[in-house]
Amino acid sequence: MSQEYTSYITTHVANVQKAADWLYEHQIIPEKISFGLHDVSKYTAEEYKAYDDYFYGKRTKEVEKAFNYAWLHHIHANPHHWQYWVLKHDDEPEEALEMPEQYVYEMIADWWSFSHKTGNLREIFDWYAKHKDMVLHENTRKLVEGILDKMKKALDDENK
Repeated sequence: MSQEYTSYITTHVANVQKAADWLYEHQIIPEKISFGLHDVSKYTAEEYKAYDDYFYGKRTKEVEKAFNYAWLHHIHANPHHWQYWVLKHDDEPEEALEMPEQYVYEMIADWWSFSHKTGNLREIFDWYAKHKDMVLHENTRKLVEGILDKMKKALDDENK
Protein backbone atom coordinates (compact mmCIF):
# COMPACT_ATOMS: atom_id res chain seq x y z
CA MET A 1 0.00 0.00 0.00
CA SER A 2 1.27 3.40 -0.92
CA GLN A 3 1.20 5.93 1.91
CA GLU A 4 0.81 8.68 -0.69
CA TYR A 5 -2.32 7.17 -2.24
CA THR A 6 -3.81 6.23 1.13
CA SER A 7 -3.26 9.82 2.28
CA TYR A 8 -4.95 11.07 -0.90
CA ILE A 9 -8.04 8.93 -0.22
CA THR A 10 -8.23 10.07 3.41
CA THR A 11 -7.95 13.74 2.41
CA HIS A 12 -10.44 13.33 -0.42
CA VAL A 13 -13.06 11.72 1.84
CA ALA A 14 -12.56 14.50 4.42
CA ASN A 15 -12.97 17.15 1.71
CA VAL A 16 -16.15 15.50 0.42
CA GLN A 17 -17.58 15.70 3.95
CA LYS A 18 -16.37 19.30 4.29
CA ALA A 19 -18.15 20.18 1.04
CA ALA A 20 -21.34 18.41 2.17
CA ASP A 21 -21.27 20.18 5.53
CA TRP A 22 -20.94 23.57 3.77
CA LEU A 23 -23.86 22.73 1.48
CA TYR A 24 -25.98 21.82 4.48
CA GLU A 25 -24.92 24.86 6.54
CA HIS A 26 -25.86 27.13 3.63
CA GLN A 27 -29.22 25.36 3.27
CA ILE A 28 -28.42 24.12 -0.23
CA ILE A 29 -29.06 20.50 0.65
CA PRO A 30 -32.00 19.73 2.93
CA GLU A 31 -30.41 17.37 5.41
CA LYS A 32 -27.15 16.73 7.18
CA ILE A 33 -25.51 13.89 5.28
CA SER A 34 -22.44 11.93 6.28
CA PHE A 35 -20.42 10.30 3.54
CA GLY A 36 -18.22 8.29 5.88
CA LEU A 37 -18.11 5.36 3.44
CA HIS A 38 -17.52 7.58 0.42
CA ASP A 39 -15.26 5.84 -2.12
CA VAL A 40 -14.60 2.89 0.19
CA SER A 41 -14.20 0.76 -2.95
CA LYS A 42 -10.88 2.53 -3.60
CA TYR A 43 -9.42 0.30 -0.87
CA THR A 44 -10.50 -2.92 -2.60
CA ALA A 45 -8.23 -5.25 -4.56
CA GLU A 46 -10.14 -4.31 -7.73
CA GLU A 47 -9.14 -0.65 -7.41
CA TYR A 48 -6.34 0.17 -4.97
CA LYS A 49 -3.22 -1.01 -6.79
CA ALA A 50 -4.44 0.15 -10.19
CA TYR A 51 -5.24 3.65 -8.88
CA ASP A 52 -1.97 3.81 -6.94
CA ASP A 53 0.10 2.73 -9.96
CA TYR A 54 -1.77 5.09 -12.29
CA PHE A 55 -1.51 8.22 -10.15
CA TYR A 56 1.71 7.59 -8.21
CA GLY A 57 3.71 5.18 -10.34
CA LYS A 58 5.00 4.96 -13.88
CA ARG A 59 2.20 4.92 -16.46
CA THR A 60 2.55 2.12 -18.93
CA LYS A 61 -0.04 0.58 -21.25
CA GLU A 62 -0.53 -2.19 -18.68
CA VAL A 63 -1.04 0.35 -15.87
CA GLU A 64 -3.53 2.31 -17.98
CA LYS A 65 -5.44 -0.86 -18.84
CA ALA A 66 -5.59 -1.91 -15.17
CA PHE A 67 -6.75 1.60 -14.23
CA ASN A 68 -9.55 1.48 -16.81
CA TYR A 69 -10.84 -1.74 -15.26
CA ALA A 70 -10.53 -0.23 -11.78
CA TRP A 71 -12.40 2.90 -12.89
CA LEU A 72 -15.17 0.77 -14.39
CA HIS A 73 -15.41 -1.13 -11.12
CA HIS A 74 -15.44 2.16 -9.18
CA ILE A 75 -18.28 3.80 -11.10
CA HIS A 76 -20.38 0.64 -10.88
CA ALA A 77 -19.74 0.27 -7.14
CA ASN A 78 -20.51 3.89 -6.24
CA PRO A 79 -23.93 5.31 -7.11
CA HIS A 80 -22.74 8.90 -6.59
CA HIS A 81 -21.16 8.70 -10.05
CA TRP A 82 -23.45 9.74 -12.90
CA GLN A 83 -22.12 6.90 -15.05
CA TYR A 84 -23.68 4.42 -12.59
CA TRP A 85 -27.10 5.63 -13.76
CA VAL A 86 -26.53 5.32 -17.52
CA LEU A 87 -28.30 2.30 -18.94
CA LYS A 88 -26.76 0.82 -22.08
CA HIS A 89 -29.44 -0.95 -24.10
CA ASP A 90 -28.66 -3.62 -26.67
CA ASP A 91 -30.85 -2.22 -29.44
CA GLU A 92 -31.72 1.29 -28.29
CA PRO A 93 -29.79 4.45 -27.44
CA GLU A 94 -28.36 4.75 -23.95
CA GLU A 95 -30.71 6.09 -21.31
CA ALA A 96 -29.97 8.19 -18.24
CA LEU A 97 -31.98 7.06 -15.25
CA GLU A 98 -32.93 9.65 -12.65
CA MET A 99 -30.47 9.73 -9.75
CA PRO A 100 -31.88 9.70 -6.22
CA GLU A 101 -31.25 13.07 -4.58
CA GLN A 102 -28.89 11.70 -1.91
CA TYR A 103 -26.49 10.54 -4.64
CA VAL A 104 -26.73 13.85 -6.48
CA TYR A 105 -25.71 15.62 -3.26
CA GLU A 106 -22.81 13.23 -2.81
CA MET A 107 -21.78 13.63 -6.45
CA ILE A 108 -21.65 17.41 -6.12
CA ALA A 109 -19.76 17.17 -2.82
CA ASP A 110 -17.36 14.78 -4.60
CA TRP A 111 -16.81 17.21 -7.46
CA TRP A 112 -16.46 20.14 -5.08
CA SER A 113 -13.97 18.32 -2.84
CA PHE A 114 -11.26 19.12 -5.38
CA SER A 115 -12.05 22.83 -5.07
CA HIS A 116 -11.67 22.47 -1.31
CA LYS A 117 -8.28 20.84 -1.87
CA THR A 118 -7.01 23.73 -4.01
CA GLY A 119 -8.78 26.45 -2.03
CA ASN A 120 -10.53 27.82 -5.15
CA LEU A 121 -14.15 27.12 -4.26
CA ARG A 122 -15.34 28.47 -7.61
CA GLU A 123 -13.46 26.09 -9.89
CA ILE A 124 -16.34 23.60 -9.75
CA PHE A 125 -18.36 25.92 -12.01
CA ASP A 126 -15.74 25.90 -14.77
CA TRP A 127 -15.32 22.15 -14.32
CA TYR A 128 -19.06 21.59 -14.76
CA ALA A 129 -19.19 23.85 -17.83
CA LYS A 130 -16.43 21.74 -19.43
CA HIS A 131 -18.17 18.46 -18.55
CA LYS A 132 -21.77 19.48 -19.18
CA ASP A 133 -22.07 16.82 -21.87
CA MET A 134 -22.28 14.09 -19.20
CA VAL A 135 -25.31 11.89 -19.67
CA LEU A 136 -27.86 12.93 -17.03
CA HIS A 137 -31.59 12.45 -16.73
CA GLU A 138 -33.41 15.74 -17.29
CA ASN A 139 -34.55 15.93 -13.65
CA THR A 140 -31.07 15.10 -12.39
CA ARG A 141 -29.55 17.84 -14.56
CA LYS A 142 -32.10 20.37 -13.25
CA LEU A 143 -31.25 19.40 -9.67
CA VAL A 144 -27.49 19.58 -10.33
CA GLU A 145 -27.73 22.98 -11.99
CA GLY A 146 -30.08 24.27 -9.30
CA ILE A 147 -27.61 23.25 -6.60
CA LEU A 148 -24.71 24.82 -8.49
CA ASP A 149 -26.68 28.07 -8.88
CA LYS A 150 -27.40 28.14 -5.13
CA MET A 151 -23.72 27.47 -4.40
CA LYS A 152 -22.69 30.36 -6.64
CA LYS A 153 -25.14 32.70 -4.92
CA ALA A 154 -24.03 31.62 -1.43
CA LEU A 155 -20.37 32.13 -2.36
CA ASP A 156 -21.20 35.56 -3.80
CA ASP A 157 -23.09 36.47 -0.61
CA GLU A 158 -20.13 35.39 1.53
CA ASN A 159 -17.80 37.66 -0.43
CA LYS A 160 -19.92 40.81 -0.08
